[in-house]
Amino acid sequence: MKKIKYRSKLRLIFGRRMFIALMILAQILFLLALLLRGSQLRLLNIILSSLSVVTALHLITRPDKYAFKILWTFLILLFPLFGGVMYWTFHFQTASTGFRKILKKIEDAQQAEYRALCAPEEPHLVGQDQRLFSYLRNAAALPAYEHTQSRYFGDGKEMLSAMLADMRRAEKFIFIEYFIIEEGVMWNSILSVLRERVAAGVDVRVIYDDLGCLLTLPVGYQKTLRAQGIQCEIFNRFHPFLTTLQNNRDHRKIAVIDGKIAYTGGINLADEYINEKLRFGHWRDSAVRMQGAAAESFTTMFLQAWHLLSRTREPLRDLIADRDSTTPSDGWVQPYTDSPMDKIHVGERIYSHAISRSQKSLYITTPYLTVGEEMIASLKCCAESGVDVRIFVPGIPDKKVVFFTTRSYYRELLSAGVKIYEYTPGFIHSKIVVSDDDFCMIGSTNMDFRSFYLNYECGACFYGSQITADIKADILNLQADCHEVTEADCKTNFLVRFLQNICRMFAPIM
Repeated sequence: MKKIKYRSKLRLIFGRRMFIALMILAQILFLLALLLRGSQLRLLNIILSSLSVVTALHLITRPDKYAFKILWTFLILLFPLFGGVMYWTFHFQTASTGFRKILKKIEDAQQAEYRALCAPEEPHLVGQDQRLFSYLRNAAALPAYEHTQSRYFGDGKEMLSAMLADMRRAEKFIFIEYFIIEEGVMWNSILSVLRERVAAGVDVRVIYDDLGCLLTLPVGYQKTLRAQGIQCEIFNRFHPFLTTLQNNRDHRKIAVIDGKIAYTGGINLADEYINEKLRFGHWRDSAVRMQGAAAESFTTMFLQAWHLLSRTREPLRDLIADRDSTTPSDGWVQPYTDSPMDKIHVGERIYSHAISRSQKSLYITTPYLTVGEEMIASLKCCAESGVDVRIFVPGIPDKKVVFFTTRSYYRELLSAGVKIYEYTPGFIHSKIVVSDDDFCMIGSTNMDFRSFYLNYECGACFYGSQITADIKADILNLQADCHEVTEADCKTNFLVRFLQNICRMFAPIM
């Protein structure tokens, strides 16, 4: 046993992870050396300073988020020689441009084929919900569906039990796409079923994010899966280079069975998500199971990523299940996916919609609360209008700096009447929005800059569905285990407030 542990440590020290860390460190040292050298050579000093000035002017005129402009302008002012070089090193990359073009081509081809196969349904919504539906349909080509039954899970073990039962009944295919997969009780139980279904002739495919699984799966794990008959692709392989593309991670959580059943939410496939392993106290998370027409969208989402990574293409008609119009309807479901490769910030738009539409109540659960001033202003306005606004965040954080930044928003939100609850037993990882009693969203999108602008995300909006009442009841039960934050809890000294404001400025890259 000691020899095995010793060998694993050696692999960690001399393996891919250490190589990546050393390569990134070498690049940082090179850029720092360039900075120091620039201060000694007058001509290079002038060139680099001029580049920083031009970069700052470029930033001011770009239609980017205010928070990103402030952050980069601050860095350029802080490092007048190094700032311009750093900005263009991260942003001017042909790899990102090429990746974007390939993805757009795949999306356009798939959307055209899907429209030819499946007639779009037109929901009968009112007011702002109709506008959100129209926006998501027109701007992001995201259809809505009737004839779908949905089930909410506020516990990872309950979701796992239902998912395993559905997978055992799979006849055609099982598609799995997750940010984190980790060997352990949860993944091993799923893998056992996947091997059984492969032996029965079922098409099983797995996608996992390389950075998300950097510390949870062995190097070359895709080969292990392929040897067992499971097709596998790795999303955005992490390379030891300082690039913008490395920052765009596949944060989605998708499982599709036969194109008839789909799962999404905040739950990854690792043991802390079912509390088999305790990392930050009790882990509170959520997921949703959709059976019926809405599963079509999650099938197409997965296939977009699969075709992008495998460079293969297959007809959608072979993988889209025949729509069963006899499935009872429970409101309307509009699945969504969000990509950093376009300017359509779907996740942010859904949160903004929920805030603006709320008349009586607005409940939000999120592991992180690091957003722009516009959304903070919207939350304050909502509460000041008499809406019961409640935000639930972890009591035990997984990222202390992000939690420290999250708390910087408390004082101004509380002063406007927003109620904030910290889950004292542990960590909240669920990403839920409930507006009044007739609209909710559940998915992988955190309430932070990374989810809104940098990651690939997914989820589902529910209009007039029973699941909204189920989620709201679960949140009210959750509240009993939370500490309600008061203004007295927010009293800090000048140094803490100053550091929190500095952290808020860096929130776009957290």
